[in-house]
Amino acid sequence: MVASVLILAGQRAGVKDPLCEAAGVSHKADIPVAGVPMLARVVSALRDAKIAEPFFVSGYSARDLTEVPSGDGPADSVQLGLEHIDQYPCLITTCDHALLSAEMIKSFISGAKSAGTDICVGLATEEVIKAEYPVTKRTYLRFSDHAVSGCNLFYIANENGLKAIAFWQSVQHLRKKPLKLARKVGVGIGVKFAAGRLSLDGAFEYAADRIGITAAPVLLPFAEAAIDVDKPSDLELVEQILETRSA
Repeated sequence: MVASVLILAGQRAGVKDPLCEAAGVSHKADIPVAGVPMLARVVSALRDAKIAEPFFVSGYSARDLTEVPSGDGPADSVQLGLEHIDQYPCLITTCDHALLSAEMIKSFISGAKSAGTDICVGLATEEVIKAEYPVTKRTYLRFSDHAVSGCNLFYIANENGLKAIAFWQSVQHLRKKPLKLARKVGVGIGVKFAAGRLSLDGAFEYAADRIGITAAPVLLPFAEAAIDVDKPSDLELVEQILETRSA
């Protein structure tokens, strides 16, 4: 299915995480979600999806995982991790993806392989998310055809995909400022985005051409794929979902 897996589990230096403080742990990966550490839930989902080990993790040391260098932020950590791993295609996810499931993983990888591009990004539409969880607050990028939220799933097919990571490093500080992000890619595309005339596929094609790669979104039919654990309200929602699953 994939040649390698990279799980991002780094901590921002000098930044106190209220979730870690509340749980009495030093690393986000160790925060218990319904009694199970978040990272353990991610690893379990990967194993259930029959993904071959070892699994690589950045920013955290665990007995059954292979640690790789971690950077100052997600993009830096991906860059350093992929340079160390050098096995493609590589599936990338995060330690706080506590609702990750084998079905999500298989669906994403299948979509990425069908796309046949250097890099794919997993996304869920606002329609899918709000149909299941109408009150949850997510960050959406609004295009002419879809409003989408990230799912912390990335597929890097080959070394050419590293160009996208380098671009991500230059714009990661704008991830919650979509208009500024669009303008960073190009003035023309920024205008189209602001006017509501930019489609999701069009945005990927434009950005990919500028970077010198091929890229595609993979729209996932799982609302839970877009729900990670960033704040106390996320943790509460995730535990409610897991309780419903077990029932």
